[in-house]
Amino acid sequence: MNRPDPELLGRSGWPAPPIRSTRVLVVDDEPGILEVLTATLALAGFATRAARTCAEARRMAAEFRPEIAVLDVMLPDGSGLDLCRSLRDAGGDLGVLFLSARDAETDKLDGLSIGDGYLTKPFSVAEVVARLHVLRRRMDAPPPSASRPVLRAGDLCVDEDGHRVSRAGAPIELTPTEFKVLVHLLRHAGVVVSKQQLLSHVWGHGFCDAGAVEKIVSKLRRKVDRAGHPALLHTVRGFGYTVRESPP
Repeated sequence: MNRPDPELLGRSGWPAPPIRSTRVLVVDDEPGILEVLTATLALAGFATRAARTCAEARRMAAEFRPEIAVLDVMLPDGSGLDLCRSLRDAGGDLGVLFLSARDAETDKLDGLSIGDGYLTKPFSVAEVVARLHVLRRRMDAPPPSASRPVLRAGDLCVDEDGHRVSRAGAPIELTPTEFKVLVHLLRHAGVVVSKQQLLSHVWGHGFCDAGAVEKIVSKLRRKVDRAGHPALLHTVRGFGYTVRESPP
């Protein structure tokens, strides 16, 4: 883990603190990482709590009610991926940044399919702070003044407000990331959306793993374009992806 470089963080040494103090739960079983992260995030203007196990994190989350969680993938009593699911099931729109020593592409894609970011160890503390500021701004984006219309393409129906997806009346279960990708494609139905545009919209600027987009779209296609249904999600080779009722 690299300590922050003041030159990267501005003349004051840190990015400008958030307008309000965002509650961040940091979960890692390495005491050194836990100490540096909690101290750094507190200095950057976040309200922090720390836990070393899944069980401790669940107990603390019930009281602290974090808005963002920084989770180690490998914990002594379970997986950070499973912890992410259980914390989200407990309620609230929780932003999640994963930390892990696992750097295989499949591990990164598994984390990105349910989380909002994935950093491998050793990591830059400055990047953690920057990622959380970006995530906080996305979460703080004001909701639309009126309810959003249901998005449709053929017999595919997406209720943005209710986070429900169905095709020909049959419900489809999507991860939060798959849902974001599908909504973005449906909002631009008929238009070819590049991988970089999806990366910027779903994971934010600064993330550049095109393989993540390919994996998510592949999983999404298997769920949406099931047997017996005409294909709606199409790949335009060399350009990106589009939703159309007929091949591009």
